[in-house]
Amino acid sequence: MSNSSVLVSKGSQSEHAYKMILNEILRARLAPGAPLSRRGVAQALGLGERPVTEALQRLEVEGLLESLPRIGTRVRLPTEQEIRGHYIVREALETESARLFAEKSSDREREELVAMAKHVDSLDESYERDQTHTDARENYLFEVRTVHSRFHMRIAECTGCPTLCKALESNHILVFNCLYDVAFYSGPMPGQWHYGLMKALNTGDVETADKAMRLHVRYRLDEVLHRRDVYGRQVGNSPASVISS
Repeated sequence: MSNSSVLVSKGSQSEHAYKMILNEILRARLAPGAPLSRRGVAQALGLGERPVTEALQRLEVEGLLESLPRIGTRVRLPTEQEIRGHYIVREALETESARLFAEKSSDREREELVAMAKHVDSLDESYERDQTHTDARENYLFEVRTVHSRFHMRIAECTGCPTLCKALESNHILVFNCLYDVAFYSGPMPGQWHYGLMKALNTGDVETADKAMRLHVRYRLDEVLHRRDVYGRQVGNSPASVISS
């Protein structure tokens, strides 16, 4: 086997480990504060420790994990300041997406986004009607959040500004939004929440679009911060209490 083949193989294993761990975090199976053992993760995934280490390091750089002295690696429990910061950045990027969408989108794109908005609202409403506590419901919630992220990314794509799309992706804005929504779940959105947003964006008026998206992004911030505070007291904000739990 050539050296290049070995590198591709190791890279593929690292990417696989990254996606699997990220998936567990976004499904809240690995909750904020949960410790991760490199050896344990490697055994669970049937991989060597090196690609798992690379995956964990990547997730740490992206702000989803943290490594602490005498503690090791754990899922990051974001501070209030970090959550506010992500909301600020998301608001800046998504309101600009809304303004550009209102200004530049085609009729076909507007129809597409209205259909996506109705789909997101329908999925969210179906989830709220189902009061069972099963793996199927957990998987359904993950699908709702995935479709929701695609909806917001599609708005950005329709602006015709690749740099804006790249900023949303590289800053993991929608990933963090999904993480906060799952980890600090604060109940259902108002009815036709995303359809109403698209009605505002489709007016073609940039100020109306800006105002609607700003309200949309800010809507749950206070509730997320409250639930993060409650959660932090439950698991313990100190590394020692997380490890001993």
